[in-house]
Amino acid sequence: MTVLYKANAARGAVWAKLFAERAPGMAFRVWPDVGDPAAIRYLAAWQPPERIMETFPNLELVFSVGAGVDQFDFSLLPPALPVIRMLEPGIAESMAEYVTLAVLGLHRDLVPFIDQQKRQVWQEIQVRSAASRRVGIMGLGQLGQAALDKLRAFGFPLSGWNRSPRAIDGVACYTGETELDAFLGQVDILVCLLPLTEATRGILNARLFSALPAGAALVNCGRGGHLVEADLLAALASGQLSAAVLDVTELEPLPQGHGFWTHPKILLTPHIASMTRPETAVDFVLDTITRHQAGQPMPGLVDRASGY
Repeated sequence: MTVLYKANAARGAVWAKLFAERAPGMAFRVWPDVGDPAAIRYLAAWQPPERIMETFPNLELVFSVGAGVDQFDFSLLPPALPVIRMLEPGIAESMAEYVTLAVLGLHRDLVPFIDQQKRQVWQEIQVRSAASRRVGIMGLGQLGQAALDKLRAFGFPLSGWNRSPRAIDGVACYTGETELDAFLGQVDILVCLLPLTEATRGILNARLFSALPAGAALVNCGRGGHLVEADLLAALASGQLSAAVLDVTELEPLPQGHGFWTHPKILLTPHIASMTRPETAVDFVLDTITRHQAGQPMPGLVDRASGY
């Protein structure tokens, strides 16, 4: 029985070292060194190889090395092949840190101050209390709830929107399309942590921006496909949105010359909000393999109908 890793090779070397320490009896290989394809039972990948079952006829389980699975083409995966999204705690911890950084940066006007520095302008902006700045998160799964836990300490009024009902202490929760506008109407800083599905693609668009209070700000660390880029630029130009922090874009890396690079109201980071930590990811994979072999429920099992 062999576990195959197919993602960043440098991280794969770390995974190999950890597997050797924590599961010395389990064979571990890093793509493209697959060894005997018939021995591969478990695959951890950012994107699975083509003709996966022809290549690995005895494959039993696929792990996404990231929190999402939108990069998978499920039409190429057999319906009976289980897919597990990564639930190791490091992903949620680093995402919560990033969301906190972005929200505090927008709350304390970091984006306009960066622009002022570039223009050599020394100009105060009136400070607002956290209690007067309403923060709303779209997507109340593991990542959204971790971010809310971090933000509580600052005194922001917190709300959240999800496609299925959630009840979270200290958070005003909204559910489904019928409550989306009510949620948006009371959010000053909007954070998108939704999974990318056909239902959520392009959800950050002109109609959604128009439902926010004038001058609201956006944080997108879900996926680039959530955002209609032209609509964001128009909302920033009109003042409907005051600023945006973007960790993801439709094309990655962002092409040279793209308008986001130099926009004075956009702070851009290169998809680094959250990264899988090998130390805890390997433990999650090993625990899931044990559960799979014992026929037990597996956390992170993807529901293909919902896309996450």
